[in-house]
Amino acid sequence: MPATEEVFIGRQPILDRNNELFAYELLFRSGAQKNEANVDDNLAATASVISHAFAELGIEQALGPYKGFVNCDESLLLSDIIEILPPDKIVLEVLETVEVTPDILERCKELKARGFTLALDDFVNMEDKWLPLLDLVEIVKVDLMPLDRAGLAQSTAALKRWPLKLLAEKVDSREQAKYCHDLGYALFQGYYFAKPVILAGKKLGHSQMSLVRLLGMVLEDAETSVIESVFKHEPGLSMNLMRLTNSVATGVRTKVTSLRHAITVLGRRQLQRWLQILLYTNPASGNVASPLLQLAATRGRLMELLAAKLHPGNRETEDRAFMTGIMSLMPTLMGVELAEILKGVNVGADVRDALEHGDGELGTLLVLSEALENGNGLLCHDLVEELPGVDHTIVNTCLTQALAWASNIGRENE
Repeated sequence: MPATEEVFIGRQPILDRNNELFAYELLFRSGAQKNEANVDDNLAATASVISHAFAELGIEQALGPYKGFVNCDESLLLSDIIEILPPDKIVLEVLETVEVTPDILERCKELKARGFTLALDDFVNMEDKWLPLLDLVEIVKVDLMPLDRAGLAQSTAALKRWPLKLLAEKVDSREQAKYCHDLGYALFQGYYFAKPVILAGKKLGHSQMSLVRLLGMVLEDAETSVIESVFKHEPGLSMNLMRLTNSVATGVRTKVTSLRHAITVLGRRQLQRWLQILLYTNPASGNVASPLLQLAATRGRLMELLAAKLHPGNRETEDRAFMTGIMSLMPTLMGVELAEILKGVNVGADVRDALEHGDGELGTLLVLSEALENGNGLLCHDLVEELPGVDHTIVNTCLTQALAWASNIGRENE
């Protein structure tokens, strides 16, 4: 397969005003070195991957209840391949490089009539060339990077002449997020959220302290009655555990009706997994699928699936990969240093090395997961080269499966 056909799927969360997950931007990034002579080939490859992702990998199912934003240049907008995408699940982002010609406007009208939502990407300043497009799009993504506060306020005011939903992109700080929120932005995207450091500084609550204790008990194979007694002092955690164990993501066929039942039905391997995920839930909230939980669960599951490809049948390696992915975001969740977290949980040396230094095979899988989240195709290519028996197709398939798994967390069986 030519290098130009190697395209990795990435994704970045888009949040609403309540910091709830609204959508993913799906990123299709070439792993090949940049070469202007291969631009046409890369566009064709990206279109092919989009088709493959939706038709065969099941991205539509992987998105769960969320929408997917897809970048569209002129050639992709005008191609027939875009019509295979599900209109109710997809937002088509018209790139800022697209020349707004009569043909493009006619095509946008046609796609909108087919049920697609249109967005304008990387908007900075109001220009006459955007006026015809602003009558068609429903979402405008405003690029914060080149704008100071005054410029952002001016661009925002100009856009408010239209009934648009404004999305602040490339949000890199808490201050930027708050300022855009105050300006009335409906949606937010950026490295600040993708990390996401929105929960940084959050202190370890009583329930989370209990969970860390519980995780340690499970790793040390404590008696079920001892584990149950800790849960009984945390009714919110108990309810969320039962919700999670009844989730369509668990594979449990029997409806879990009690705490002891949940512990027994799951078994220690699955209980360990759900305790790790439970750390990312809010016992006081009915919504367990927070953006941070989605990110951690996807990362852990992706690493587990890739570990299974590297070491078929080795469940212990799969478990350590899952734990590494989940634990990698705990400093963000708890607002404390990784070293402090590792004091309370006994993990293997390979997990510790991966978390602290990105070393070893688990470290490679962790850095690969982060590169996919950031849409860094070149780094993905280099890392995959270090994983024998894995290629970009396998990575994309595993990521799609991981997204589907994470999207189902908290959605209980009927």
